[in-house]
Amino acid sequence: MPRSKIIGPQGNLGRRNLFINGKMEIDQRHEFASHTISSGSDFFADRWGFYSDGNATGQYGATTQVVDDAPSGFNKSLKWTTTSVSGSGIPATSEVIFRQPIEGTNIKRINYGTGQAQNLMLSFYVKSSVAGNYGLQCQFEDTNSDQNYIQRSYTISAANTWERVNVSIPANTTKVMKYQDHTGAGFRVNWDLGEGATYSSAASNSWTQTYTNGLTGGVKIAEVNGATWQITGCQLEFGDIVTDFEHLSIGEELILCQRYFQIYGGYGTEHIQNGVMSTNRINVTKTFPVVMRTGPTLSGTLYGGQWSHWRIYAPPNGSPDVTGSTESYPSPRTHSFNLTHGSTTTAGNAGHAYISNANGRLSFSAEL
Repeated sequence: MPRSKIIGPQGNLGRRNLFINGKMEIDQRHEFASHTISSGSDFFADRWGFYSDGNATGQYGATTQVVDDAPSGFNKSLKWTTTSVSGSGIPATSEVIFRQPIEGTNIKRINYGTGQAQNLMLSFYVKSSVAGNYGLQCQFEDTNSDQNYIQRSYTISAANTWERVNVSIPANTTKVMKYQDHTGAGFRVNWDLGEGATYSSAASNSWTQTYTNGLTGGVKIAEVNGATWQITGCQLEFGDIVTDFEHLSIGEELILCQRYFQIYGGYGTEHIQNGVMSTNRINVTKTFPVVMRTGPTLSGTLYGGQWSHWRIYAPPNGSPDVTGSTESYPSPRTHSFNLTHGSTTTAGNAGHAYISNANGRLSFSAEL
């Protein structure tokens, strides 16, 4: 039998999922602990982001957590719980979005703006305490720097029951993707968790440059006190056919995640060596096990702790606590930075930085 008859018109089945960490098994930031929602941009499980403006978060409270509850064949899911609701609901021009941006280099075959533009098929497993119709939106920036959107929808048929949902995403044959074959954000998928009337619209098969992200009359989970919404098994693939979820090993998934975010920590687990550069600071360099998307930002150093959870070992001057960081010189392969301390060390002597507390963390972000 010809190979094309075996695998179908969608082509090679290997590495077909454009999402990273679709099973929610990697959670470097929160280590599977509960996380309280705050306004602005945030991240849940690796590669899975969130945005809620301050006017929206003033109307609700919520937590998220990667939990062990999942459909057959999966181990983890991301769970949203609305913990409080106040006021009159999400304001007209406010929003609550769960999302993943896809790097342009990973979606370059999409060929938007041409006659060969490809359709996409989105599938995921979802469970909610509230059955009904929900909104989601896809988005990309074109070569004129205009944003393009398509409003889609999905239905949860029964409360508190895992269902697999399939959503087709029609190709855009008129607008060329700005960051196609680029390390920037080529394509975004945004799940609506709550939005105001201005940002609501009906589901559509057409792309537009009018921004909406939620479904008119749809469920707004952030406005339902005590409501839960869970998701896992997220897959985005080229073509019109839904295939079985592409399971990668946890090691492969971690490597893919580390292109965008890396975190180090735990008592005695991290030693960074270099020379003492002056009497009150040490220059240290971290070499990354995975090349990052771009030179990362030294961030999240206080995840679960403080700079004082790091110390400098610089004999014969003892082990002073780190008090902060100064200049930073990032690249995709290494990150060199200075750690300051409150003691006096001998310029030119060798030394290293290490974690002195189980809560100490050091993280590097090259997220989209």
